[in-house]
Amino acid sequence: MLPVAPTDQIAIDAFIERLWAEEGLAHYTLAAYRSDLQGFARWLALHHSNLLEAERAAIFDYLAKRVGQGRKARSNARLLSSLRRFYRSRVLREGGSDPTVLISAPKLPRGLPKALSEADIEALLITPDPDTTLGLRDRTLLELMYACGLRVSELVRLPYAAVNLRQGIIRVHGKGGKDRLIPMGEIAQDWLERYLREARPVLARGATPEALLLTRLGQGMTRQMAWYLIKRHAQAAGIPSSRISPHVLRHSFATHLLNHGADLRTLQMLLGHASLSTTQIYTMVARETLKRLHARHHPRG
Repeated sequence: MLPVAPTDQIAIDAFIERLWAEEGLAHYTLAAYRSDLQGFARWLALHHSNLLEAERAAIFDYLAKRVGQGRKARSNARLLSSLRRFYRSRVLREGGSDPTVLISAPKLPRGLPKALSEADIEALLITPDPDTTLGLRDRTLLELMYACGLRVSELVRLPYAAVNLRQGIIRVHGKGGKDRLIPMGEIAQDWLERYLREARPVLARGATPEALLLTRLGQGMTRQMAWYLIKRHAQAAGIPSSRISPHVLRHSFATHLLNHGADLRTLQMLLGHASLSTTQIYTMVARETLKRLHARHHPRG
């Protein structure tokens, strides 16, 4: 792979450091910005240019190349967002022109979040064997994700100190460095208490790890491991892989709350959405469900 030019790498590193220091963005978000900028920088190097001298035509050409390679609109929209932030930050600090001006983002299809039925969720939750150490851990993992609507990244970063069993809440460090308090519910709390009493001490092996959910080696999980466990138990529950994604339990949490009468503002707070418009997509899920029920059961459906 062609290396990034030193001057471009210095500019990218400085930009990433500013985002971390000023906005406290998550490691995964910063890694995505870095990857987008480095990819563009490598392409520019092939055309005898660099990030600091790139023009609007070069961005159009790069986007066109990615489309030709089959990159999806969402991927190109994220890339363009990364470039906008980089060049706007540079203009604010150093002056000059922004080559992303007048470039419109690709239109994205507004798809509905995937959610499992409540019956599927029940089948998934009972799949791990709670009489084994790892099975009890996995049951606790699934219960917490569904009961609290956590992102996978939030789950694996959850420290033991974030749990308040007396009040039945957890403190979650979410996107943008913002914390939120989420009630666990009685069932999830019961499983968590059992995990802390029976399984975590075994996995910790006498140590005092910071992470709440531990691997068999007594370390915190990665996102990839958590996703693997969810997928494995979903397959055991007979749920097709096409219906499973890292976000599926979070979407199910939101959809089921809305179906049972939760209001959007409450849902927004629990999910940690910065804008209510992000949460409103779940009302579309509820409407689609009602339409399907009407079509299936009404005499004139």
